[in-house]
Formats: sequence, structure tokens, C-alpha cells
Amino acid sequence: MPFEPVNQEKLSHGVIRQIEALILRGILRPGERLPSERELSERMGVSRPSLREALADLQDRGLLTSKAGAGVYVADVLGSAFSPALVKLFGSHDEAVFDYISFRRDMEGLAAERAASQASDTDLKVIAAILEKMEAAHQKRDPADEAALDADFHLSIIEASHNIIMLHMMRSMYDLLREGVFYNRSLMFRQRDIRDMLLAQHRAINSALQARDPAQARAAVEAHLSFVETALMDSRKADQNELIAQKRFEHEANR
Repeated sequence: MPFEPVNQEKLSHGVIRQIEALILRGILRPGERLPSERELSERMGVSRPSLREALADLQDRGLLTSKAGAGVYVADVLGSAFSPALVKLFGSHDEAVFDYISFRRDMEGLAAERAASQASDTDLKVIAAILEKMEAAHQKRDPADEAALDADFHLSIIEASHNIIMLHMMRSMYDLLREGVFYNRSLMFRQRDIRDMLLAQHRAINSALQARDPAQARAAVEAHLSFVETALMDSRKADQNELIAQKRFEHEANR
């Protein structure tokens, strides 16, 4: 007969499964510090020995890491989707930059479409809250905060699509963007007129998501990233024109 004795699950196994799920869903992020042992055992309702057993197992499997005197942290389980050599190559070729934007347009358009229909009310509140922070940062002369929130806004849409493979893949891609591998995102926010247009586009994305309109959400994301692509092309063309103008000026001055 296909029956086996029923064994009560060890408490440590329940702790392990819960922390695994939080990492898998992207709620606990690489580098994030876990609460103290005392606080964590109280929150999870388990004894310290059971908690220690679970944390040791997770550390042995590379999901957590401990730092002497500093506590337990989520390991860098994400890492980079690309080798350092390939990352360096990306940054030196325009075709990689524009392929990156094209890839984001496809993936984020799909994520927005899914989020509009599958996101919970709380997911949508998170997206709206980040947009509110962008609105406040938009009033500042220094665009650094607004540029940083841009990545958070887009990642919150990925999270709201509830596809864990897409989440971890795109988080890796955003890490490269934050590091300036593909282009300096902050440069786009330095021109006031472009900042105004970018904010308007983010508002349109949020409005479509809050209205739970999948087609409009996807269209708004695609329009936004097409604008980013065009703005980058124009910026690079302007830089090239300036170099030519400088050479022409030097030549004229030395005639």
C-alpha cells in the first residue's frame, strides 16, 4: 500500500522553508541583514536551538552568510547574469546599450501587462508610493534621488507581476544599470524638460496599472522606454557633433 507514517515536521524545517520563500520571492534581498537571533526566534515562534539549526542549514547551502560580530545576511545569491569580461564589453559598445533597452521594453511591457491583471491591491500601493517619492524628488534641483527611484519604480512593477524567474533576472539587469554599465542614467535626469517628460511617463504607467488596464500598462511602458532610447540616441549624436565642432574650432583657430 502506498502509505507511510506521518511525521510531525521539525520546527527548523518550517523556518528553512519560510526564509527560502522570502528569498525566492525577492522579499529578502541580497545583502539584507536578518533580525537578531532573539528577535527572529520570537517573531517565528520557535526556540533558539531550532532557529540556529535552520540558519546553519541555510548557510551551508549558500543562501545566508554570517559576518563576525555583525549578524546574518542574505547571501549574494543573485550575483551577475554575465561574466565580468562580458559586462565590460557591454559598456563599450553602443549596440549592447540599445539591445539592452529593447530587451527591457519587451520584458517590462510583459511585466506591466501581467501586473495590471495579477497584482494585489498592496502591490499597486507599493508602486503608487514609489511614484509619490519620485514626485517629491522631482522638486529638488539635484536629480540623483529621482534617478535612483526610477529603478525602484520599474522593479516594483516586475515584483507585482509575480514571476519569480523574471524578478531575479531583471534585478540582475537593474544592478548593472545602477552601476552605469549600459549608460549613465543620471545624465537623462539633468535636463529639466526631459525630467518633466520622464515623470509624466511614469505617471501614465502608474495610472494604467491602478486602472488595471493590461493593454494600456504595456503600451505606457513601451512608450516610455522608446523615449529613453530616442533620448540616448540624440544625446550620443549631440556628443559626436560637439567633438566634430571642437576639431573644426581648433582648426580654424590655428589657420
